[in-house]
Amino acid sequence: MMADRLGFKCIVAALVLGLGFSQPLVAQTERLDQLFAELSQSDEDGSLRIEQQIIAEWAKSGSAAMDLLLRRGQDALDAGAPEAALDHFSALVDHAPDFAEGYYQRATAFYLLDEIGPAMADLEEVLTRNPRHFEAMRGLAVMMEETGRPEAALELYDMILQIVPYSAQTRDDRARLHQQLGGQAI
Repeated sequence: MMADRLGFKCIVAALVLGLGFSQPLVAQTERLDQLFAELSQSDEDGSLRIEQQIIAEWAKSGSAAMDLLLRRGQDALDAGAPEAALDHFSALVDHAPDFAEGYYQRATAFYLLDEIGPAMADLEEVLTRNPRHFEAMRGLAVMMEETGRPEAALELYDMILQIVPYSAQTRDDRARLHQQLGGQAI
């Protein structure tokens, strides 16, 4: 009887802990869905503001410790120390493998270290976890261009514009690349 009560208490504790951690993630998902809906309806002036809000939401892991690793890595990038940033982001990915932003930031560090293969692999991980991550698509498009795959880059720019229709930079990059490939600029 005592073992049954102990087992039941453990199950209840696990459920409470699980619900405690899942509530913020549910709220974040709802917030992101709302922001993406606003983004699809926004004009050019509102688009950049909403993009920044989405990026800020992506940076929330739900864990203070993981957020600290993210900030330390970002600080290292800002200080021009991509090797140190790589260490922080790798620890983040190890401890929070479902947190897409860890892979995105680590891809940035890899890219700055001219490690294009690992950077591309991490961006693919981001898009597996977060298919609407337009910044990962943008990074991948740049790398596709740099590695001689302009058609793939063009497809990525088109995908970004489906999510962020008023991205001036993406429209410019797409038009430039389209013209380089022999088409008319749009």
